[in-house]
Amino acid sequence: MKYVMINENSIGLLFDKGVFKGVLAAGKHRLKKNREIDVLALNGTLHSAKAPLDILLLNEKLRAICTTVEVGDEELALHYVDGRFCEALRQGKYAFFRTAYQHTFTKVDISDPRVDESVPSHVFQKLSPTLYSKVEVSEHEKALLYIDKKLEGVLSAGTYYFWRTARKVETAFVDMRMRQMDVTGQEILTADKVTLRINFVLRYRITDCVKAVSEIESLYEQMHVSAQLALREFVGKYRLDELLESRDELSRFVYERLKQKENELFIEITDAGVKDIILPGEIREIMNTVLVAEKRAQANVITRREEVASTRSLLNIARLMDENETLYKLKELEFIERIAANVGNINLQSGGDILSQLVSMVRPKEVNH
Repeated sequence: MKYVMINENSIGLLFDKGVFKGVLAAGKHRLKKNREIDVLALNGTLHSAKAPLDILLLNEKLRAICTTVEVGDEELALHYVDGRFCEALRQGKYAFFRTAYQHTFTKVDISDPRVDESVPSHVFQKLSPTLYSKVEVSEHEKALLYIDKKLEGVLSAGTYYFWRTARKVETAFVDMRMRQMDVTGQEILTADKVTLRINFVLRYRITDCVKAVSEIESLYEQMHVSAQLALREFVGKYRLDELLESRDELSRFVYERLKQKENELFIEITDAGVKDIILPGEIREIMNTVLVAEKRAQANVITRREEVASTRSLLNIARLMDENETLYKLKELEFIERIAANVGNINLQSGGDILSQLVSMVRPKEVNH
């Protein structure tokens, strides 16, 4: 014989040679040989290593103090203790003592990986990551949802949860913002066989994310090739000089060609233009030489034009002075004033008019022939 003490808020499961015999309440108990007791706390779960749960629940006393739940193969049971979420129970049968706490359960069908809206998002903070996956979609994005490789829908901005099941969940993100593409370093021959390098830039946005992903293998590559072909089509028709003068026409041509591709590529082209036209080194030197010569010729023309205008002005002044003696005298005085401003000393004879002497100094002497 032996004695076993069962504390308050606990019960004992009595086994005789491994066979469940009944339930013992709190207190001191005397056991016969070959009998054992599993002591369980009443604030926990009904379980025993010596007997299956179904066997234990055959006992009417245990059934009266337990809350049971059975979870199917494609189910989860959200376990709440006194109204607070505690855990998620997977497939199986469970029994909880209700003497200390109230246990409630919400069953969730996980045959569809998409989490139902009835499941509050805060429960995922206590769930193991092995039970679910999380997808976050930003404001500027769309996410294409695939289940078992099949498109199931488009996710807008927000946070989404999916149950981890045998069905595979995948997402593909698409940026819906305005984007820029640079077509750089395109070496293209002009009509006169000059190799140019052209840098082109365009801005666009995706209009149909589903078709852009599902029907086009590489949207960026398709746009890049379309821009390249349009550039080559235009540049190949013009000589170098003509092309440099029609840069704006080149931008418009490529832009219009790309606009024709919008419905095919499921995009909207907002603007496009030539960024740089880079000439080969030897051509650049020749162009610089031509430019310097042109500027010098323009400078010479301007100089000659100014000289002609100056001569014409002097001729008009001389004609007026010849016709008006007073104007001639004023010009003489102006000329004397300018000379006097640059002369340190002037020697004059004591006799005679001072003004007449100054005039005689600057007037050319008459030559007799």
